[in-house]
Amino acid sequence: MKSTIDEIEKRFDKDVERFSNLDTGQATTLDAAHNLELITAAIARHYPSGISVLDVGCGAGNYSVKLAQKVSDINYTLSDLSKAMLDRATQRLSGLTKGKVSAVKGDFRNQSLGECQYDVIIATAVLHHLRDDEDWETSFKKLHSLLKPGGSIWIFDLVEQNTKSMQQYIYSDLYGAYLTGLKDENYRDDVFAYILKEDTPRSLIYQLDLMQRVGFSSIDVLHKNLCFASFVGFK
Repeated sequence: MKSTIDEIEKRFDKDVERFSNLDTGQATTLDAAHNLELITAAIARHYPSGISVLDVGCGAGNYSVKLAQKVSDINYTLSDLSKAMLDRATQRLSGLTKGKVSAVKGDFRNQSLGECQYDVIIATAVLHHLRDDEDWETSFKKLHSLLKPGGSIWIFDLVEQNTKSMQQYIYSDLYGAYLTGLKDENYRDDVFAYILKEDTPRSLIYQLDLMQRVGFSSIDVLHKNLCFASFVGFK
């Protein structure tokens, strides 16, 4: 059985410090710092000022904090399961932006966030918690509905490969070697175990196709390294 929402919330309540580092991001996530800079710089380039941002599964707020260092007058809505994460994100962000900062605790799938409210949605290391195909499609439809015309969603996440042989090579062998190099084989096995218990990632191709199906008009891949990818869709 996969982790429940309550179990995921409790794990993240205990992990605030690890998610609060702009320099390293999460050690288990390939190219975390690179994607943090890549995505926030691209948002700042495309939307120079005066926008509204929804940060879904914001964690300790790294992406919103980094974006606020580039653009000073953004209104932020922070959403996360963990109150501890939301408190840290709000604290870090409040002194950086001239805009408003709102925090909404809970699962974005069940929150009333209003249609056509946001110029930008940031969804990093969160969508892999979605479950079956219906959940994925319903969630992507909702995210699309929250955006204003011309708005965009920026995603960075764990992805699977479409074929078993490539999944074995890219994930088990190469990513496994990366995790072993961070510490040891026991650490690798622990990371793989909680991914198996907690996450249900889909392939990059699956998600790009889904974005097109729910109505995103322009989609781009920003970066992919082994089993992590960043991409964007415009409404």
